[in-house]
Amino acid sequence: MASTVEQQSLNGRDGTNGDRKKKSLILNAFVEMCSGHQSPGLWQHPDDQSTQFNDVDHWVALAKLLESAKFHGIFIADVLGGYDVYNGPRNLDAAIRSGAQWPVNEPLAVVSAMAAATKSLGFGVTVATTYEQPYHLARRLSTVDHLTKGRLGWNIVTGYLDSAARNLGSTEQPQHDERYAMAEEYLKVMYKLWESSWRDDAVVLDRKKGIYTYPDRVREFNHKGKYYTVPGPHLCQPSPQRTPVLLQAGTSKAGKNFAAQHAEAIFVAGHSPSVVAKNVAEVRELARTQFGRDPENIKFLALICPIVGRTKEEATAKFNDYAQYGSIEGALALFGGWTGIDLATYDDDQELREVESNAIRSAVEAWSKSAPGVKKWTKHTVARHITVGGLGATVAGTASEVADEFERWVAEADVDGFNIAYAIKPGTFVDVIELLLPELRKRNLFWNDYAVQGGTYRENIYMSPGQKGPLAEHVASKYRWRAGVDAKDHQIPS
Repeated sequence: MASTVEQQSLNGRDGTNGDRKKKSLILNAFVEMCSGHQSPGLWQHPDDQSTQFNDVDHWVALAKLLESAKFHGIFIADVLGGYDVYNGPRNLDAAIRSGAQWPVNEPLAVVSAMAAATKSLGFGVTVATTYEQPYHLARRLSTVDHLTKGRLGWNIVTGYLDSAARNLGSTEQPQHDERYAMAEEYLKVMYKLWESSWRDDAVVLDRKKGIYTYPDRVREFNHKGKYYTVPGPHLCQPSPQRTPVLLQAGTSKAGKNFAAQHAEAIFVAGHSPSVVAKNVAEVRELARTQFGRDPENIKFLALICPIVGRTKEEATAKFNDYAQYGSIEGALALFGGWTGIDLATYDDDQELREVESNAIRSAVEAWSKSAPGVKKWTKHTVARHITVGGLGATVAGTASEVADEFERWVAEADVDGFNIAYAIKPGTFVDVIELLLPELRKRNLFWNDYAVQGGTYRENIYMSPGQKGPLAEHVASKYRWRAGVDAKDHQIPS
C-alpha cells in the first residue's frame, strides 16, 4: 500500500476538505526551430536529428509521432535575437559556433504542414508582443487557427534579448514593467479584434441573396490607447477558437499579474518543485482574488527533460553518453541570454554562491537545491547542468522512477503537466512514448486518447467537448459579440 505522501502525489485538488483527486497530465513536446534547443551541443550526437529543422518533413514526422502517442501538443519556443551576453558585450561567437539556439527559424510557418498531417494535436507558438503590431499578428494567428481547425495556442512573451530590440528598430528593450504594460494593452486590442469586431453569425453565405457577410454584424471598435491605435475591424472572420489558447511564462510580479488575468496555461521552469511551487500558488491566488477565476482552470506546465531507460543503469549510461556531447560554451551563451549575466567575467574556479550578484546567487541556489552533492558551484558546474535539459529539471531513470518524479512535481508544486524537452530528437520523445507513457497510463496519470477527436486545442486541454472559446470566467469572453445581439446592445470593454 502507498504511503500517505505517495498517495497524495498521485492526486490533484478537488477543493473539498483538502482531499485530492487524480490529475490527468497535460503533455507537450517542447521544441524550437533550431538544433539542440535546451541541450546545447547535442546536435553532434550521432542519433540526433534536430539539425534537420529546415526540412518540413522532419516536423511532419515529429507531429505524427506525437499524435500517435496522444500528446496534447507541440510547444514551439522562439527568440528574435542571438545570445550575445557571454564574452560580451554584443558577442555572438559562442552561440554561433556551438549552435546554441542559432540559427532559429520562424515557428508559425511550419504549423500548417504539421496540422495537415494530424487531426487532434495542438500547436503552441511563441510570438512576442513588443515588436509586432497587434492588427497584423491577430490576422496571422486567426489564419492559422482556421487552417488547423482550432488547434492553435499563442505563447505570449514580451521578449528578453536586447539583440532582438536592436534588430527591430530600438537600441534596447523597453523596461521590464513597461513591456508588460504594453502587453496588457496589446491583449485588449487582440480581444477586440478576435471577439468584438465580428458577431458570431456575421458570415451567412446566402447564395440566393448574394450576401456573404452582413455589414451590420461587423464593426469598428476604434481603440485609442497609450501604445496602440487600432480602429478595426479584424480582417479575418471568426476562427474556430476565435481567441487561440493563451499561454504565458512570466514569473516576475508584473508577469504574475498578467498571467493571473490572461493565461490559460503557464509554462514554469526550475530544477526542483520547490523552485516553482511558490510562483504557482501565487498566480492561482491572484487569479482567484483579483480576477474572479477558478485557479484550477489555469494549467501549469513544468519544463522537464526525462532520460528514460529500461533499467537505472541504462538510463545513467544514456545520460552520460549525451553529456559528453554537451557544449560548455553553448551553455554559457544560453545562461547569459536567459539571465543577462556574463559568466566570462568570473574565474573558472570561483564559487558563484559567494559573488556579489544576487541574481547569480539566486540562480545557482536553485541548482544547488536539486543537486546537493555538488560541493562547489563554478561557471563550468552551472554550464554542465545546462547541457542536458537546459533551464528545467533533468531526470534519468526507469519509467517507474521518472513517473515518480512527475508525481512529485504534481504533489509539491501543483503543476498540471509538463513541457518535455529533448536531449536528442526524436530519441527522447521515442523513449517517453515507448517506456514512460505506459507507466503513466498504468497509474491513471495520462489519457488513452484525446478527449475530443479532431477537437480544438482548448477542448483537449480542458477535456471539455464544445469549449472552443475561452471559459466564461475568462476576460476574453467579456468581449465576445454573440449571435443575435445588436451592436448597440453589446458593450465592448474599454
